[in-house]
Amino acid sequence: MSRLSRRTVLKVAAASSVFPLFTISGTKASARVIGANDTIRVAIAGINGRGTAHIDGFAGAKNVEVAYLVDPDTRIYANRTKLVEAKGGNTPKCIQDVRQALDDKTIDAISIATPNHWHSLMTIWGCQAGKDVYVEKPISHNVFEGRQCVKAAEKYGRIVQHGTQNRSSQGKANEIAAVHSGKYGELLVSKGYCCKPRWSIGTKGPGTPPENFDYNLWLGPAAEMPYHGNLVHYNWHWFWATGNGDIGNQGVHEMDIARWAIKDATLPTSVMSMGIRALPDGEKDQGETPNMQLSVMEFGKVLLVFEVRGLVGKNKDYPQQVANEYYTTEGVIKGGKFYPKDGSEPQELKSDYSIKVAPGGPFGSFLNAMRTRNPAEVNCNAEVAHYSSALCHLSNVSQRLGTLESIDKARAAVANIDSAKEALAKLEANGAAVGAKLEQLSVGPKLTFDPASEKFVDAPEADKLLTRNYREGFVVPTEV
Repeated sequence: MSRLSRRTVLKVAAASSVFPLFTISGTKASARVIGANDTIRVAIAGINGRGTAHIDGFAGAKNVEVAYLVDPDTRIYANRTKLVEAKGGNTPKCIQDVRQALDDKTIDAISIATPNHWHSLMTIWGCQAGKDVYVEKPISHNVFEGRQCVKAAEKYGRIVQHGTQNRSSQGKANEIAAVHSGKYGELLVSKGYCCKPRWSIGTKGPGTPPENFDYNLWLGPAAEMPYHGNLVHYNWHWFWATGNGDIGNQGVHEMDIARWAIKDATLPTSVMSMGIRALPDGEKDQGETPNMQLSVMEFGKVLLVFEVRGLVGKNKDYPQQVANEYYTTEGVIKGGKFYPKDGSEPQELKSDYSIKVAPGGPFGSFLNAMRTRNPAEVNCNAEVAHYSSALCHLSNVSQRLGTLESIDKARAAVANIDSAKEALAKLEANGAAVGAKLEQLSVGPKLTFDPASEKFVDAPEADKLLTRNYREGFVVPTEV
């Protein structure tokens, strides 16, 4: 791949909202047909944190070679190369710019474990280059991006699998089948919990990026902003330019399950969110996203209620909780059991039919689908990924449009929704128990949403947050 000069980039920047600023050799027609015994060559982009799981999943698979490791931080190359060598027996090529791997016609797939703001652009570039794509959750940083990934997968005939691993769990699929069966009553509320320890990250002032770290490439599609030490390598989750808060981090897993339980659900007709970034004793840190958040969405007669509580793990009464519950007309389904509302003994779940999960787990099912060229064999395709990720983004839109209100006004906003009222009470009690009394919350508006157009109804300020302004050279295209 020929490298672009800055002058060339600026010259063609005006066209970058439609097409990427580089030429990809691969196309749908030129993508290699992979035989049953052929070696699949994979490039892994983002090799810190979750990327090590990708190395483990692909390097140890039969007839799979991790050919490239891609990361703007060269300081971790040596360690990750050793992981590939130990697991796969080959030495990968380490590069900073993913476009070099995409221009290699011998590469069959790209596996993306970068920060959230890069997920969609790399997915689209990968599809355009004739590569199949495994992409970590969430597939998108905003709603617009997710739909563009769906379009790219369809247009270029690529296999795209999303890293919401519960879709590869037959046990979880059986639980969802039980909810769908109606045997335990009609579903009223699908509830998700994302309650992991998310305490202070402190504050780190602007500085010079570390040596051998390409900050410009790391920023990619994100808005220009000064480098500071809380961005690399994990706390980028808590900044709007690069992450989506915990609702779009751990929470997208439980959000996906909550939506899965609502049969045939895609996107909601309304969304409302409230929350705040809270720390004990009034402490402040550099993070922007809420670590205490409550969201409510409407899907016809069913509500999806989602609870984020990050002040957990230090008080025995408020432990970590990552779970889903389903409230029906007859009781509650949780933890693999049904609890009848009449107080009788809980029952082990039995479903009348089964939702079939493709074998091999998330990585194995992806590799199998690459060989068969059957998109139905992946357990979470681009569209499923888009819908579940979008629920997190829609919640954050309401959250970001919120105004700081007294806790009494926050209570009034959910006074007629029992499940949300209970969740808010839990947020309050959790905060008070660790010295972070929630006297105010940022209360977002209840926004009406049109699932067909994927736009808000008469809410132009909210529509603006369905996408973002992109930096030159890293624009998510309007036409894929």
